[in-house]
Amino acid sequence: MTISERTEVFFGKTVQDYQGGVPAGGSGVVHRLTLDYDDSRSLLELLEEYLSKIDQGQLEALVIGAWGEPHDNSPNEALDRLIELAPQLPNFKALFVGDMTYEECEISWIIQGTRYNHLLQAFPRLEALRIRGSTSLELSPVSHAGLRELVIESGGLPREIAQALAQSELPALEKLELWLGDDNYGFEGDVALYRQVLQKLRTPALHVLGLRDSQIADELAIWLAGEAWVASLDTLDLSLGTLGDKGAQALLASPHTAALKKLDLSHHYISEALQGKLRAAIPGVVLDDAQGAADNDRYVAVGE
Repeated sequence: MTISERTEVFFGKTVQDYQGGVPAGGSGVVHRLTLDYDDSRSLLELLEEYLSKIDQGQLEALVIGAWGEPHDNSPNEALDRLIELAPQLPNFKALFVGDMTYEECEISWIIQGTRYNHLLQAFPRLEALRIRGSTSLELSPVSHAGLRELVIESGGLPREIAQALAQSELPALEKLELWLGDDNYGFEGDVALYRQVLQKLRTPALHVLGLRDSQIADELAIWLAGEAWVASLDTLDLSLGTLGDKGAQALLASPHTAALKKLDLSHHYISEALQGKLRAAIPGVVLDDAQGAADNDRYVAVGE
């Protein structure tokens, strides 16, 4: 599996590409700024044009797609401009940076930004931050009272990012989704590290937890199966990874998983017999996209 489609809904709004001129769509639409690889404009120029066409005081959300050649350049200039304009964007609440398909840029090739700490400081009312790609991504420990949703999608999440999260303060967090990926594409970490992340970021409000696209999915499942707080979640998402019978058996035996509204194990390596037991015991389990590889030949769904 690769990321073959752009996002259709973000922050509860329908995503539409900005086509120039006065943007259409109304309050139910979030616009995506995206450039073709041969576009003569920069992302900064496109952002400036877009902001000049709207009521900046009413802007709530923005999606940034491909910025021309994202395998060579970061979105830092555009992020810096948003930070500079923060006083003029008092209602800005949601940002997605990197909404692009594999045809535009493979996830592990996306050169990400280094300004996210500054961005979070500049926008204390930001509620949702979604980042795709982790090459060159920088994140230091951060404190933000309003952030409700944090998603970092990667083909391989560096240890430094997880360590920063394990030292952060996000007391309003309701959704945490991390794509851990594969060590061939930059993943570094283990269960102990992600236990530290959750010890710090597991707030009373947290109801959606995703540790997705992981080559250590079995180990994560065994750990989470023993955590009583899992029963307080609405959704536990371990999809896109290498989950097999070991992890699935732990989830099946856990007294904490049956209460989940959704346990997403899609793209898995679980035997058919155990799939049947999971369906019978956990009504909210999702077991789509079963794989057939042997134990020593498993792959995360999104790597390169």
